[in-house]
Amino acid sequence: MTFPHAVSRLRTERLARAVKPFRARGGPKTERCPGCRVMHSHCMCALRPQVPTRAGVCLLMADIEPLKPSNTGWLVADVVADTFAYSWARTEVDPRLLTLLADPQWQGYVVFPGEFVSPERMVTSLMPAKVIEGQAPKRPLFVLLDATWSEAGKMFRKSPYLDHLPVLSLKPEQISNYRLRRSSRSDHFCTSEVGALCLALAGEPHAAEVLDAYLDVFTHHYLQAKNQQPPDWEGAAHQRLKVSQAANSLMTLP
Repeated sequence: MTFPHAVSRLRTERLARAVKPFRARGGPKTERCPGCRVMHSHCMCALRPQVPTRAGVCLLMADIEPLKPSNTGWLVADVVADTFAYSWARTEVDPRLLTLLADPQWQGYVVFPGEFVSPERMVTSLMPAKVIEGQAPKRPLFVLLDATWSEAGKMFRKSPYLDHLPVLSLKPEQISNYRLRRSSRSDHFCTSEVGALCLALAGEPHAAEVLDAYLDVFTHHYLQAKNQQPPDWEGAAHQRLKVSQAANSLMTLP
């Protein structure tokens, strides 16, 4: 039995507070699979990968992000077991988030473009782990602001409880391949892509590749459902996911 992950639980919490039903823009109006958020005819739950990682991810999500079927923070939670998800609000903070950020096992990093950050707070790589006798080195925890670009900027500026954390500025060489929402800039990455970049930076390239491949499969199923076409189970996206999962399995064998 697969138990709901952090984003799924947050979605349930958000639905409980809703005063009217959420209607996603565009796409099919038929019922979606609760496990993968695409039409039941295009369900991809059986393809869900999970990769052991030392790194964790904390998704700080704008109000309706957990409700959007195109949200890719959900994919991060599918793949990375230590994914945490909390709603963001300007006037209050979830106490569970503060507890997580204070947990000594984690070294938190807020992931945000360096052009908006003071130089003394910005880092472009993970800080060396301090070795303390009798204690395990801290694990990296990537805090991702899961929102539209304008919302993420507001979240970054109005979250003083994040001010003590270093800001990780990513320098990706590729452009975004995300096709489910429009952006005017090719250097704006979706949450899943950012998560994969962080995993690679943390020395977990196979987990990063699995997450990237999983995004390709999700995008394929989502768009095929939207266009009322069947998924190509033998296509390039599915083959890439199979290869990446096989490579990861070999890496984790004793």
